[in-house]
Amino acid sequence: MNDQMIAGDSVAGANQKTYWTRKRREQWAGWIFIAPEVVGLIVLSLFPLISSLVLSFTEWNLVGGLSAIRFIGLDNFVQLFKDDHFILALKNNVWFTVGTVPLTMLIGIVLAALIHKKLYAKTYFKVAFFIPYICSTVAIAAVWQALYHPSKGPLNQMLMDMGMSNPPRWLVDTSFSLIAIMVIYIWQVLGYQIIIFLAGMSNIPEELYEAARIDGATGIQQFRRITVPLLGPTIFFLAITSTISSFKVFDLIKFLTNGGPNYASTVIVYQIYEEGFERFKMGYASAMSWALFLMILLVTSITWISQNRKVHY
Repeated sequence: MNDQMIAGDSVAGANQKTYWTRKRREQWAGWIFIAPEVVGLIVLSLFPLISSLVLSFTEWNLVGGLSAIRFIGLDNFVQLFKDDHFILALKNNVWFTVGTVPLTMLIGIVLAALIHKKLYAKTYFKVAFFIPYICSTVAIAAVWQALYHPSKGPLNQMLMDMGMSNPPRWLVDTSFSLIAIMVIYIWQVLGYQIIIFLAGMSNIPEELYEAARIDGATGIQQFRRITVPLLGPTIFFLAITSTISSFKVFDLIKFLTNGGPNYASTVIVYQIYEEGFERFKMGYASAMSWALFLMILLVTSITWISQNRKVHY
């Protein structure tokens, strides 16, 4: 009997030892270390995401509490295409993206090439261009608000000194408010794109440029035939991230114009904020959020597919 008990204990100990192998202990240690991040992801990201999807099919006035939630199906999404304010916000968002993303990338790659090849004190210029990106958006908006002042701003003062009797009123003008914000946005994010482009250019072998110079290629030809093609993955990355960022612009508009004048600078994210936290229509705001998500997903997918086709060709 004692021999059988000893044998049984030996087998159990062997099985336990076999289970707690070194690899398995490392796996459990890894899960323990990432558990706080996983919990945070579920609580702060996954749960709100699912909640907003559920709310997009409901009518809910936030002031009424949870008992005021009423299921209405697809009515919110149908209403979006009848809402003149949402349609205008969508148009403004499209114009904002079309006006900022290509121009920022064009200026960014040109300046990055000049800094990479032609300028001394490269570190200084990298820092100088990057500072607006890391500065507080509210601080940046306050400075530009002073620059854009219709009568006392330095910008309009300069235009009047140059002979323009009636300069734009910028942020309070329906024709220029969105353009004025686009200029600020380009100036703010330009430094980030320059840094990313410089990182991509540093990976291009210098031998390619030397061979091109020996063959008589000019600087512009080297830029077109070597720099731009080899920066394809970098350009693709910035195109995706810049497009997503441009659709999420909010803080500049909230601080400078509040979507005005007359909804001239309202974009979708600001419209979501207005519907959800000023009019308390959380169901309708959630439907707008998911409509925005689907639009960004569509644009990203189209860009991704076109890039993959170029790679295969």
